[in-house]
Amino acid sequence: MAKPYFKKVQVGDKVYGLVFGKGKVSKVFDNGFYKFMVEFKNGYEIPYTEDGVPGWGNFNEQTVFYRNDIDLSPFDFSAVEKLLSPKKIIKLRQKGELEVRLPSGVWSNCTKCAKEYVEDMLERGNYHLFRRAKSKKKKSKK
Repeated sequence: MAKPYFKKVQVGDKVYGLVFGKGKVSKVFDNGFYKFMVEFKNGYEIPYTEDGVPGWGNFNEQTVFYRNDIDLSPFDFSAVEKLLSPKKIIKLRQKGELEVRLPSGVWSNCTKCAKEYVEDMLERGNYHLFRRAKSKKKKSKK
C-alpha cells in the first residue's frame, strides 16, 4: 500500500488546490478523518484528508498538491468563448452538461462543485464562470 501523499504535512507548507489555487497549510490534525487545513489566498479554509481529498464539494480524488509537485499543463484554463444566458445555464446543469470555472481558474464539471457555489455564482450574475461541457469524443483520423 502506498504512503498517503500528505503523511508528513506541516504548518506553513505551500500547496496548490485545483479548486481554490495557491494556499498554505494552516493547521495539522493528529487524529480524525481530516489531516490538515489549508488557507487559500482568497480567504477560504478547507480541511483535507491525508490523500488530499477536500471536505468540500463532491470530490472523491485528490485536489490539493504540494506546489512544487503539480504539473498544471493537463488542466483547462481557457477563457469562456460564449456567455450563456441564465436559462441556458440552468438547462445545461439539469442535463449534466455544464462546467463551472473554479476560483483557481480550472474548469470542472458542475456536478462536482457544491450546489451553493453554483447557486451563488448564478445569483451574482457571474455568467462568465459557466460554459457548455466540452465533449470528450475524439474524432478518428482517416
